[in-house]
Amino acid sequence: MWSYQHSNFQVHQLPALNDNYIYLLEAKASHILAVIDPADASIVNQACQQLNKPLTHILNTHHHWDHTDGNKALKQRWDCIVVGAAHDAERIPCIDVKVSPEQPFQLDHLAVDILDVGGHTLGHIAYVFDDALFCGDALFGAGCGRIFEGTFEQTWQSLQRLAQLDDDTKVYCAHEYTLPNLRFARAVDANNEALKERIHRDTQTRMQQKPTIPSTIAIEKSTNPFLRPLNTDFCMQYAQKHAIDNTPLTVFRHLRQAKG
Repeated sequence: MWSYQHSNFQVHQLPALNDNYIYLLEAKASHILAVIDPADASIVNQACQQLNKPLTHILNTHHHWDHTDGNKALKQRWDCIVVGAAHDAERIPCIDVKVSPEQPFQLDHLAVDILDVGGHTLGHIAYVFDDALFCGDALFGAGCGRIFEGTFEQTWQSLQRLAQLDDDTKVYCAHEYTLPNLRFARAVDANNEALKERIHRDTQTRMQQKPTIPSTIAIEKSTNPFLRPLNTDFCMQYAQKHAIDNTPLTVFRHLRQAKG
């Protein structure tokens, strides 16, 4: 378990399955202990015992099993409140509170913003607590989720929404995919000095068996190929190389299709 300090809470990062991350958000001034996307109930239970606090909430970003598989067992064990997207209410196990950007909620004194980040799934949402973003599979380290249910347009709109967050916002995504994503990024953005530095830094980090996550919005905007279409020069150069229109959406679509 790795822990990160924020002004009003701590984030505890728990590795799960092959490459998932589960997050516990522990409030500093209240009893709140919320888990984001519990892929494995046993790992969460162990962490709760280690922290000597009961679990109060489950926050799901979307309905996929590797984000909700622990819901039922954790609900039974802790009688906690399960929160998820109103759009996905029928697909999220044990949901109690249905939220949307128009229907936000608050965890005691901790305010949370709900962002619509549909594309990977239609009902995908992200949670923002102060300077911490929990984005599930919408955005990864140097990548973004595959488009299973949404459209390219919808996904690009979602990524732009995330890019508008403050640059120092910590990005807590749900998978350790960074190094494979960086290999693709290098192939499509070879002259990017910030990307070269990130490849070196994150490679060293993984060699030490440490997580590359969290990153920040600033890091993702400068190195993530699926946010690079926000840069006009990148769009022009990429479009010219591949003989496509240089609009950001067209460049994003081409990149996402190339990544597979």
